Amino acid sequence: MSRYTGPSWKLSRRLGISLSGTGKEIEKRPYAPGQHGPTQRKKLSEYGLQLQEKQKLRHMYGMTERQFHNLFVKAGKMNGVHGENFMILLETRLDNLVYRLGLARTRRGARQLVNHGHVTVDGKRVDIPSYSVKPGQVISLREKSLNLTAVNEAIEANAFVPEYLTFDADNKVGTFTRLPERSELSAEINEAYIVEFYSR
Repeated sequence: MSRYTGPSWKLSRRLGISLSGTGKEIEKRPYAPGQHGPTQRKKLSEYGLQLQEKQKLRHMYGMTERQFHNLFVKAGKMNGVHGENFMILLETRLDNLVYRLGLARTRRGARQLVNHGHVTVDGKRVDIPSYSVKPGQVISLREKSLNLTAVNEAIEANAFVPEYLTFDADNKVGTFTRLPERSELSAEINEAYIVEFYSR
């Protein structure tokens, strides 16, 4: 299954969650898309709830089904709670950390920055968005990319950097200091539903 490239606002409204992180799509029209969106909200079955939760998280990080499932299997081989490990692994993706540092306004924008070779990890260029960053590694921009307009605008608009990251806005350098805790990740996601979905 290929990555979703359709309208993200429509998908956000379908899932009932802001996939861009801005909240604008839900704020404007807080109901499902389509002719009957404002009046019709079917009660979901248990399977429907599990599937919806899985789709929320998968589309939030912009992953294909295969990538998502492979990472879920990897999380199951780690010590600790399966669902929490999975959320933490998702958070350590390079494109996500570029977004969290405020170098891009959306995860889609962060993925594009990485794909186009603007981002370095420990001084080496990395153009793989799914690259798993380890605690202590330094994320920065290539010298040629330091003055990108989109990056400067994103940094100005960003008001929050998570506690598990440090960021020097002047030099555009961030450090992944430690693994995040579950309480620092999205409260809108119930990862237990996702574990149940894949356990069927």
